[in-house]
Amino acid sequence: MNVRNYYLFIFFLLLIVSCGGGGSSSSEDVAPAPTPPVSEPSENCVFYSTNTERCSLTHKGLDRYYLIYTPTTITDNDEAPVLFALHGYGSSAETHKAYTMHEPFANTNKAIVVYAQGYKLETALTSSSSHWNVGAWTIGSTVDDIDFIDTVINLIDDKAVINKNRIYSSGMSNGGFMSYNLACNLSSRIAAIVSVTGSFSTEMLADCNPEHPTPVMQIHGALDPTVPFDGNSALGMVPIETTLEFWSDYNLCNPVPDLQIIDFFDLGISVDHQTYKDCQNDVHVELFKSSGMAHTWPIESLYGIEATREIWSFINQFDLSGKID
Repeated sequence: MNVRNYYLFIFFLLLIVSCGGGGSSSSEDVAPAPTPPVSEPSENCVFYSTNTERCSLTHKGLDRYYLIYTPTTITDNDEAPVLFALHGYGSSAETHKAYTMHEPFANTNKAIVVYAQGYKLETALTSSSSHWNVGAWTIGSTVDDIDFIDTVINLIDDKAVINKNRIYSSGMSNGGFMSYNLACNLSSRIAAIVSVTGSFSTEMLADCNPEHPTPVMQIHGALDPTVPFDGNSALGMVPIETTLEFWSDYNLCNPVPDLQIIDFFDLGISVDHQTYKDCQNDVHVELFKSSGMAHTWPIESLYGIEATREIWSFINQFDLSGKID
């Protein structure tokens, strides 16, 4: 190439670059593709029993399901509260539904009850046919149960008219632990929780970040050998008093609870009822402790307290903003 042609080549090259070969102001820039909306997993719901469906879905690669009870007392003009009822370790949604018997209370209160199913656990420490991932003895689980419950809430919201300010969780044992986990990590959606024979795990105590004052009720037996009232540090179970003190402190309650002792002489037991009051947003932190109860779902004729009735009496007082006027 001679010198003249060389300079002509350079001139045309510079001309091409200056006319939009990648500058941000070029009219030929391609706009970035819009981010597709995040969609909920599809579900398949089939008849299970009266007013109850069994809904199956794939969540983060795992086959999950829940039972949903919808009373016929709910009308088109109602916004239904939602209660999650979570089973214990190694148990099932079906078994929990059978012994808790929430349905009459759901009918009266025009509320939906969701019996969610935990997933199997296989870790180096232990294995089980079902569990809720709460830390403690379930440490090593990779199941995202917080997002599973969040997903179920969204699915229910898509097919029913619900009161999103009145979504609650209750549970037995591992399900009680999971209810506390939801109060810590899905606080924007959970208005109040009741734990029956559950507690905090050490992981939850160290990293619980609620977004609002949260009403909490604990129902426990003084004789519980599985989740001891005084805790089990080897299994990562926090003492019940420590758990309640956390919530009392977080809710800015009076640190000295009111105490009522109810004697059941015919049963040879007593029930201590502690209530932390004067809390922010007028929420409560409560404990029912039965002296004769071990690790079970209590009924009044045996243990002086009816867990299912107390759950509904408690949650009906509160929504996400605190005490319902």
